[in-house]
Formats: sequence, C-alpha cells, structure tokens
Amino acid sequence: MASIKPLGQRVLVKRIEADAISAGGIVLPDTAKEKPQEAEVLSLGTGGKDEDGKTIEFTVKVGDKVLISKYGGTEVKIDGQEVLIINESDILGIVG
Repeated sequence: MASIKPLGQRVLVKRIEADAISAGGIVLPDTAKEKPQEAEVLSLGTGGKDEDGKTIEFTVKVGDKVLISKYGGTEVKIDGQEVLIINESDILGIVG
C-alpha cells in the first residue's frame, strides 16, 4: 500500500467491514449495507498546537480499533483499497 501521511490533527483509518448476513440469517447485498462505523487506525497526522503553543497529543494510536462518525472524513482509494482521512474529533471512541 502506498504511504499517506495525514497532516495536522487528522487520522488515516480503514473501515472494518460488517457482516454480510443479518441477525436473522438474511444475506445483505452491498446496496443494503450501511457504511461501517468501526475502523482501524493506520496512521496519525503531524499533530497540532494549541493557542499557547503546546503540542496537542493524539488520543488514539496506530492499530487502535475505533468508532467513527458515519459521514465524516474524506474517502481515498489507495492501491485499490478504500481508506478514510478523518479529523481526530470525528473519532467517537476506542473499541475494546
């Protein structure tokens, strides 16, 4: 996979695909699936500074499984894989 380094307080994530079968055992076509909200952190941005000039630390780290907002971020296709560049503020929580 080509390397992308997000800038600022942005995070590069890859969505973790949801099951293709519903709880009732029905196979769902791609058009019926919602975008998954669970993702894996692939890369962290360059960071930022607050108004006092202090470095803002990232809350997440590479490899974390996170919940992301449903419609936030920018989708990018790299080497045939879809990834997402989001602001750290679009991360709702760390899973597990």
